[in-house]
Amino acid sequence: METEEEINAKILKITMVIHDNYPELSKYLNEMPITVPIDKNPEINVKNLHKYYDSLLTLFRNYVAEHQLNYINQRTKSGHL
Repeated sequence: METEEEINAKILKITMVIHDNYPELSKYLNEMPITVPIDKNPEINVKNLHKYYDSLLTLFRNYVAEHQLNYINQRTKSGHL
């Protein structure tokens, strides 16, 4: 099982990749539902950090996949593969 520090490092790394390579995606980081806690004093633990990391990874992967598909479609001019 990963430690809190390890997950924080992974969160930092993916966040930096997004900021450096996909700045247009950065605006969505603050809007992610998991970043807006329902509780008044949310608990920060390994489980919650892992959920946040997973949501960042999903956002990143979906965006990159869509970005690549759009690029392929533009290159083929057919609109589909």
